[in-house]
Amino acid sequence: MTDATAPSATAPDAPAVAGAEGTTIVVDHPLIQHKLTLMRRSRTPANEFRQLLREISMLLAYEVTRDTPLELIEIETPLEKMMAPVVAGKKLCLVSVLRAGGGILEGMLDILPAARVGHVGLYRDPVSLAAVEYYLKLPRDISERTAIVLDPMLATGNSAAAAVSEVKAAGCQSVKFVCLIAAPEGLKAFHSVHPDVPVYAAAVDSHLNDHGYIVPGIGDAGDRIFGTK
Repeated sequence: MTDATAPSATAPDAPAVAGAEGTTIVVDHPLIQHKLTLMRRSRTPANEFRQLLREISMLLAYEVTRDTPLELIEIETPLEKMMAPVVAGKKLCLVSVLRAGGGILEGMLDILPAARVGHVGLYRDPVSLAAVEYYLKLPRDISERTAIVLDPMLATGNSAAAAVSEVKAAGCQSVKFVCLIAAPEGLKAFHSVHPDVPVYAAAVDSHLNDHGYIVPGIGDAGDRIFGTK
């Protein structure tokens, strides 16, 4: 796992994010990178694409929860009583950015079944590329939880920033953002709005094209997850 402001030890050619505020963590585990390569291939069918995303999401969940606080409770093993660690306080809230965020949500819930789930519905205006909200449903006690906002692609950064703003507006003080692939332009825009929110990504790609798509990327994540194009 590496900070995107420095080249990865396992991927020396990975792009750096020069001058970006905030923290970007590139999770460069070999299994994640292998599965991401399979997802990038244009000939990968939707069912395999979904399964690969689910598997990568489980691995990302392991990293993004690494700093989760623990507390000791007394339990009884078959041999004796002991003080053993469990997650302290209220658990996590996973916030899926519709519609593509659902592809990450499934894998995260496999690892974090006790997490509450929220949804933010956003679409990108095809002309301005601005995020337009159409749905919002968050747990009432989200202010007492750590929220992990999920969206496969951090492209322009507009949708990610808008989703995190809604989570903060609901009172959440601890927020993280998880994506599959980020663009340098999106990271810069996101951190300019939320410098306190760390971004976890499997890769930081080269740039955005004229249509706001990440290059080389994986194409439209939602369409590839659901086979709608």
